[in-house]
Amino acid sequence: MRIATWNVNSITARLPRLLAWLEGSAPDVLCLQEVKCAEDAFPYEEVRALGYEAAVHATGRWNGVAILSRAGLADVVPGLPGGPEYEGAQEPRAISATCGPARVWSVYVPNGRDVEHDHYGYKLRWFEALRDAVAADAADGRPFAVLGDYNVAPTDEDVYDPAVFEGATHVTPAERAALAALRDTGLTDVVPRPLKYDRPYTYWDYRQLCFPKNRGMRIDLVYGNAPFAAAVKDAYVDREERKGKGASDHAPVVVDLDV
Repeated sequence: MRIATWNVNSITARLPRLLAWLEGSAPDVLCLQEVKCAEDAFPYEEVRALGYEAAVHATGRWNGVAILSRAGLADVVPGLPGGPEYEGAQEPRAISATCGPARVWSVYVPNGRDVEHDHYGYKLRWFEALRDAVAADAADGRPFAVLGDYNVAPTDEDVYDPAVFEGATHVTPAERAALAALRDTGLTDVVPRPLKYDRPYTYWDYRQLCFPKNRGMRIDLVYGNAPFAAAVKDAYVDREERKGKGASDHAPVVVDLDV
């Protein structure tokens, strides 16, 4: 079974690349983030033509998450149960579903913007709610994983130059402690480091030639419970998909399981 995650940074802008990637990489399940469209504007027919059902939680403009599956799609829960509001509303940043033998969550963790911004506190509260919400799923006994754009680099090795990020979000002790608390629910980072190349980043800013210079961050993660981790046979970042015109600023992360 192949399960992947990808922040597409607008499914409308990325649709031709998404469809081509689905055909070429053939994941059984794909978790998407930052779809940036309303649910009724999602390209259901296009992905259905390739054999995928879609569960979508999105309201348009920013954010939005989805799960595409050709392994079944059941027990769909849109949203983060108990999640905090921002500016008076719960944002569409999480969706979970059972896909065949596995239970998966697709998450788009708040960015945080700046350590002095109220969005940073919102990010930490969102992590707390995520930890509480996934604890029961993680302990269920079936393969389970939380996949997505966590907007946190777990260690200094996950950014190209720690000095550049000093004092900024994505690397603060509080954010990394939130990741550790999530792992304490019984999850582990199932994508090993290094992979097929050193420093397997998943995100490169569009500006300042960050991708050609490999000035990236590893913020797209797959955290799985013990049954999920034990089934992992291979994992990789599809760096090739970040190349060329019209690419997302994130690359897909792919995990192959023997289940």
